[in-house]
Amino acid sequence: MPLFQLDQSLIFPPPELAEPDGLLAIGGDLSQERLLLAYRQGIFPWYSPGQPILWWAPSPRLVLLPAEIHISRRLARKIRQGLFTVSSDNAFDEVVAECARIRLEQGEGTWIDEAMREAYGRLHQMGYAHSVECRRQGKLVGGLYGVALGRVFFGESMFSREPDASKVALVHLAGKLQATGYHLIDCQMATAHLERLGARLLPGREFYRIVARETRDAASWEW
Repeated sequence: MPLFQLDQSLIFPPPELAEPDGLLAIGGDLSQERLLLAYRQGIFPWYSPGQPILWWAPSPRLVLLPAEIHISRRLARKIRQGLFTVSSDNAFDEVVAECARIRLEQGEGTWIDEAMREAYGRLHQMGYAHSVECRRQGKLVGGLYGVALGRVFFGESMFSREPDASKVALVHLAGKLQATGYHLIDCQMATAHLERLGARLLPGREFYRIVARETRDAASWEW
């Protein structure tokens, strides 16, 4: 089946029509309106430098229910020791930049180019995109960012410059989301790292039903 080619119209094909690898559509733009429309349907952008914008809706979908996060004894001990200070939305642009920078330093590619940084920066200014920062002795050493819509947090990327820093950020995020009534964290692609933290796969149809239901009403973002 040929890929859906997007134009300037604010519309996506149903996510169930994605290719087996999750690729759904190509083209369009990264406007706030299109990004919000995409997330409300369980669709997200992900592409390499030099490529057109690619839109994805993988099935099954890796998700983490906030109450189900698995905290190992070692990680729990590190959290109790208070080595890290965790905050939210204090350094959004820096967290996004670090998520890209650390991948490049490790010789990996990154989809977080200038256009992506600007697009999510606009969503942050609108109150939709959020970051969680993990600092040690005042220095940013880990964190994550994503988009909060309704009662779903759509995770985008995370980074660590010290062991377990991003895990600590995720544990704090899950605790806050659970306390404020969020239903799930979308982890997008399946990774062993996130599965060890309690993430699990949901069939695509179930995931899309949950997203459609849980993104209707706004939930608070409290930290």
